[in-house]
Amino acid sequence: MNKAETQRESAFEIRFGQVGLAQVRVRTTNPSTIHDELAARLAAAPQLFERTAACLDLGGLEKEPEAVQVRALIDAIRRAGMMPVGLAHGTATVESIARTLDLPVLTQFRVQAKLGHLASPPKEAAAPKPAPAPVAEPEGFNTPTLMHHHPVRSGQQLYARHRDLIVTTAVGAGAEVIADGCVHIYGALRGRAVAGARGEVTARVFCQEFQAELVSIAGVFRVFETIPPELAGKPVQAWLDGEDLRFGRIGA
Repeated sequence: MNKAETQRESAFEIRFGQVGLAQVRVRTTNPSTIHDELAARLAAAPQLFERTAACLDLGGLEKEPEAVQVRALIDAIRRAGMMPVGLAHGTATVESIARTLDLPVLTQFRVQAKLGHLASPPKEAAAPKPAPAPVAEPEGFNTPTLMHHHPVRSGQQLYARHRDLIVTTAVGAGAEVIADGCVHIYGALRGRAVAGARGEVTARVFCQEFQAELVSIAGVFRVFETIPPELAGKPVQAWLDGEDLRFGRIGA
């Protein structure tokens, strides 16, 4: 190999990074129902969701679907305005459907099946076993909180991997702050806040002045049109109550 060949720059690079994905958890395989409801929601906030990449979560279905049903759901979601790019990690059936449809399985999104048979195959009853010893928390979650002391401006995205995020100033409209743990904003939240990005359902969002475009916890989100107007401009926290995203005044 000559010197020119060794110095030639590669034609591409491969990088891994945080990518903002919406998670669409369906509870029916009726594509018309999915299309109509999703299109109505997207119409309420087109600037946030038009042509947004989406992960399809099948864990809310009563029974595991067939590939042809999932293909119809994907088509319905695409016609509504979002761009399905993969399936949430789940059962062996999900893996098989993903191969059939030539889609990736996104392991950072894990289904929370409504019925046990979707999460694991049935097993014969067995004698109770002693409780296992506590498992240490993954080392990554022992990382100190990410502190950010500058305004997060429109178009910027800030991500705290395996930890909480504290922003000591404001999050502007069109900006996005994401954490695998909790999000704390000691200023105005005018953009998007995503807590529990890898599925941590106990994560919360806290802000000093609530003007959010979108709040999401563990994939469950609400946009500003559906956020209680009486909380606008107030110190607010958001948390998950089952599958419902709730909001309340801090200190009230």
